[in-house]
This record gives sequence, structure tokens and C-alpha cells, in this order.
Amino acid sequence: MSQTIQIGDHCPIFSLPDSLGKDIQVKDYLGQKILVLFFYPKDDTPGCTKEACAFRDAYADFVDLGCEVFGISSDAAATHQNFQQKHQLPYPLLSDSQKKVRQQFGVPGNLFGLIPGRVTYVIGLDGKVAGIFNSQTNPVGHITEALKVAKSLLTA
Repeated sequence: MSQTIQIGDHCPIFSLPDSLGKDIQVKDYLGQKILVLFFYPKDDTPGCTKEACAFRDAYADFVDLGCEVFGISSDAAATHQNFQQKHQLPYPLLSDSQKKVRQQFGVPGNLFGLIPGRVTYVIGLDGKVAGIFNSQTNPVGHITEALKVAKSLLTA
């Protein structure tokens, strides 16, 4: 059973392929950028599209705050590439096809574990989890909460 990551815990170290198959190493970003990692169930479903596009629309705000945004689901890289192009997503989508990173973070499944959970983590420059937002039914709320936590890290 996976352990659930809590606020104050260190970000698990992981590597996942992006939509082009390039391995993204989270350790390359820790301490350099505030990380916004949003785990979502599936490309091109209504809630996930709404969430991904809301992150797209707020992407400049995240960049201005010194953030790097990553979307993570178990979809294949080719599926991510189509989803990314179709909706002009400016941030990397990472393929967690084995669901190992999802397990490292302890992202819960919803609806009797049949649907992968929708959870956003904000990682501060110290490499620790500064914010967690877990809501399957409020995809756009993830962006509002992540921005709020990122801003609070800059004023701390």
C-alpha cells in the first residue's frame, strides 16, 4: 500500500516520459522552480480537459510566480501528444503508465478505486510539499488553489 504524501513531506524523486518520450527528472527542477504537479484521470475526458485548459489559461501566471507545471496521468505518450496539441497545452504532460508515481504520492482512487484521483501538489523551492488540493469534481479549483499556494510561498 502506498503512503499518502502530506504537506511538509519531501517531494518523491521520480522520472517520467513526456509526450515526446523525453524523460523528465523531477530532481532537475527541485530547488530551481516551484513545482505544480497535477494528477488527473484521463486525457480528453470532460473534467480533465476543463482542468488542463484552465492550467493552460493560467500558465503565464504560474510562470510569473517561478513555477513549472506538469500534468500527470497514466495515458501513453502518444495520447498525451494528441491531447496537448489539440488543446495547445504549453506545459509537459507526463506518462505514468505503470501508476508508480501516482502510488509514490499516494494519490487516491475515487469511485471505489475505479477512477484515478484528481490531486494537485505544489512543491516549494525547499523540495517540500507546500499545498495539496484533492477534488474529483472541481477541476478548475485546482488552478485557483495552486496559484494561492504558489503566491504564499513567494511572500513567506
